[in-house]
Amino acid sequence: MKGSSNHSAGKKGDTWNRRIVGKFLLLFFVSVFVLLSTRLLVIAVGKNVKNVNLNEQAQKLYTQTQTLKARRGTIYDADGNPIAEDTSTYSLYAVLDKSQRGLNDKPLYVVNKDKTARILAKYLPISEKKALKILSPKNKQPFQVEFGSAGTNISLITKKKIEAEHLPGIDFVQQQARLYPNGVFSSNLIGVATSQNNKKTGGTNLVGQMGIEKAFNKVLAGKNGYKDAQYDVYGYKLPGRKQKEKRVQNGDNIYTNIDSRIQTLLESEMNSVASQVHPAGMNAVLMDAKTGKIVAASQRPTFNASTLKGINKAWTNTLTADTYEPGSTMKVFTLSAAINSGHFNGSETYESGRYSIDGKIVPDWDPAGWGYITFNKGFALSSNVAMAHLEQQMGSKTWKKYIQRFGFLKSTNSGLPGELSGRIQFNYPIEQADTSFGQGIEVTTMQMMQALTAVSNNGTMVKPYFISKITDSGNGKTIKKYGKKVVGHPISAETAKKVRKHMQDVVYKSYGIGQDYKIKGYRIAAKTGTAQVSNGYGGYASGDDSYLYSVAGMVPANNPRYVMFITMKQPQLTGTKTATQLLAEIFKPVITRALQNSNTKQSAVKKTMPSVLYNTTVQAKRALNEKGFDVVTIGSGSTVTKQSPVAGEKINEQNRVFILTNGGWKMPRIIGWSKADVQKLCKLTGMKLQSTGTGYANSQSINFSQSINGKETLKVNFE
Repeated sequence: MKGSSNHSAGKKGDTWNRRIVGKFLLLFFVSVFVLLSTRLLVIAVGKNVKNVNLNEQAQKLYTQTQTLKARRGTIYDADGNPIAEDTSTYSLYAVLDKSQRGLNDKPLYVVNKDKTARILAKYLPISEKKALKILSPKNKQPFQVEFGSAGTNISLITKKKIEAEHLPGIDFVQQQARLYPNGVFSSNLIGVATSQNNKKTGGTNLVGQMGIEKAFNKVLAGKNGYKDAQYDVYGYKLPGRKQKEKRVQNGDNIYTNIDSRIQTLLESEMNSVASQVHPAGMNAVLMDAKTGKIVAASQRPTFNASTLKGINKAWTNTLTADTYEPGSTMKVFTLSAAINSGHFNGSETYESGRYSIDGKIVPDWDPAGWGYITFNKGFALSSNVAMAHLEQQMGSKTWKKYIQRFGFLKSTNSGLPGELSGRIQFNYPIEQADTSFGQGIEVTTMQMMQALTAVSNNGTMVKPYFISKITDSGNGKTIKKYGKKVVGHPISAETAKKVRKHMQDVVYKSYGIGQDYKIKGYRIAAKTGTAQVSNGYGGYASGDDSYLYSVAGMVPANNPRYVMFITMKQPQLTGTKTATQLLAEIFKPVITRALQNSNTKQSAVKKTMPSVLYNTTVQAKRALNEKGFDVVTIGSGSTVTKQSPVAGEKINEQNRVFILTNGGWKMPRIIGWSKADVQKLCKLTGMKLQSTGTGYANSQSINFSQSINGKETLKVNFE
């Protein structure tokens, strides 16, 4: 009985324990439920957990923000043709992961590597062997591979050609890019824009790196927009939700003053001269003489804006960001200052050759000099001594005042990045005299262009400018317009006319050193220059190739329509041509084309063609030059055997005339010649002419300076 009682008591104890545990668990679960309910209520009301707003996070989860890319503005030439515009390029990649399949189990990976490599090598700058190597990486389980530079910057045309081959696993990524359709085309002035990552947004934008692209980057870039909308997990837009949107603001368009036809010719002539003598640098600018409008501009070294070939050696825009000692072209301003300040008597004489100032010697380029000559003749001969005398007569204060009045030693404020102001050494009498012939003073090409307008524009100096207007890319309305801007009156109109007369003497006097710049049918005012190049250590470089050569020309001389300025630094002259002749190969065809395009009237002074038959070649050239004719000599012989036109014929002054010598015939450069002149050449030599087109020669089948015997056929295209 006692055992049974103990067993019953044990059962009661177990029951009681279970009840206690059960009540405890119930209380625990009720407490947890209350806590969770309270927390959920707090969250539901406050929508905030650990300072994180759940409502905002939920919206972000279902909200997609789409960046609306702004289109960069287009840069146009004077005729409205694009020089720089937005485009798309593509990068190519190949998927190798065999798990990538599409609808109907279609493979989305490279199936046939050999075929894929062969076809890619056909369209991309990559060999079949290298393409196959990339498609067969050592990593046996790659998802995808890329093809380096060969697989980037792919054009839309090339992309479509590759897509037409239906290669599985080959895909493309679209990228914003800049298109420069003309290649080498005033590249340093126009500049380039390249794609750069934006650290704030993680996206990429085109950013100007030099030239107009950099100077007007904010104008061209515009502003990106965005679009926010909410979608469910299946990608459908949620109803009743407002869409946030910021409209994209495309960049504005820029219209330059660049004439594409003239610019293209300028680039061609610059290439021709550069290939002959490989100069360290060259600049050439053609400007409207009255307004300062830059019609064409180029430099060497330069680069191809389309491919960026050569850009590593051409980051500097040397029109504004490079200074140099101009040499004798500075004499234009010395003469201007002397005449305008009443310190010039052209008929007065001086002893040329050497001039002592404060114990230091100013030499002429020919130290032997030309004896006692007039200041008029001294300018035509480019005498340093003549200019030093004029500086001494004016006095250093007067001369310095005119240097500043012509705008030297300060920026022209062209708007281009990195523009320099120049500098001068002007402490001692010899330094002050040196600046009168362009040594000891450093200038930029734009400063020279601006100063030259005072002479070409009858005393009124205008600012050179590259851009005609900026327009809204949306509605085409003009936002800002550029035009003629007067920046000074350093000399009188009467002085300017007298200076241009002296510049004509440089070209047309028998002793003038600029006779190579004569142009058929037009009167030329010009001044040549030669300056020693600094060695970078306070002195000057030595040797035959240590000079900077230049020419400043105005055409027509009596009422200039254009001003052209060219510099050529340290050319490797071979002895076959002078620096003046090389610069003339750029000057003459470019300025002639500009005059023809603008319908500028030619001078119509008629002269009688003399007989030079059987004269020595030297005598014949001198006689024809003195009459103002543009002489083309065929051959290196000592005697003239034929001439065209014939003796007694009435022809215009500066007409092109031909003399044929008794040996050593070589093909002249005929680019820019009229069809009539090319026909005269062929008739004189016996060559047959095959021509296409009308107008002026822009190609020749027989290379310049190639030996000829009169039995050849010359093929020429005229336009």
